[in-house]
Amino acid sequence: MQRRAFITLLGGAVAPAMLWPRTAHAQQGERMRRIGVLFGSTIDSPDGQARVAAFVQGLQQLGWTDGRNVKIDYRWPAGDVDKARKYAAELVALAPDVIFTSGSAGVGPLRSATRTVPIVFVATPDPVGAGFVDSLARPGGNTTGFTPWEYGIGAKWLELLKQIVPSVTRVAVLRDPAITAGIGLWGAIQSVSPSFGVELRPVDVRDANEMERALAAFAGSPNGGLILTGSAWAIIHRDLIIALAARHRLPAVY
Repeated sequence: MQRRAFITLLGGAVAPAMLWPRTAHAQQGERMRRIGVLFGSTIDSPDGQARVAAFVQGLQQLGWTDGRNVKIDYRWPAGDVDKARKYAAELVALAPDVIFTSGSAGVGPLRSATRTVPIVFVATPDPVGAGFVDSLARPGGNTTGFTPWEYGIGAKWLELLKQIVPSVTRVAVLRDPAITAGIGLWGAIQSVSPSFGVELRPVDVRDANEMERALAAFAGSPNGGLILTGSAWAIIHRDLIIALAARHRLPAVY
């Protein structure tokens, strides 16, 4: 789960044959390796392009160049659960040496598609609670990576919102109910809402029009606030969500 372990994994610890030093590449005839990438955002988004650029740069620093000694296959489900399942199966069928993904929306479908191809994830909340790994110290199985938080931080988000605006008694929680993070974070927020005297309203971030209507109706009553949980849809709709919070003057925790 540590940075060094992640770099080592991408550098080749996953497949023993990838442990060659750089000087050995030429001797081995520059055998082409394969990496599958399942990103949650859209292919033409600034966020998606920035992630790809950073990923490619990191590989190059480790001696791996796309098109020379490694082939990278990208898939972009853009938050669509059905597409994520389809693309996960497609990537596994390509028999890659390792698959890199971001968020629980990518890890879940990939783990359903394979228990043998190594999976490296980033930005995946509470992988232990989600059932993706056995523990942070010893992930086990074919999955490892980085986590930004555990689900329990959702309770801290509500606490923070109440500290910012003590008068808040109603909170809209924007989430993707189709992924483990959306379920887990909602549960954590829900578990402490009575102690803060707050009524919760779940709002689905997958449908932009419905989200806009739901927040407009929610903001029609006083003492409202907003909490945004992490998901691919939250990234895709972030400009709209920020604009809606400002338009309806909702104090928010992102």
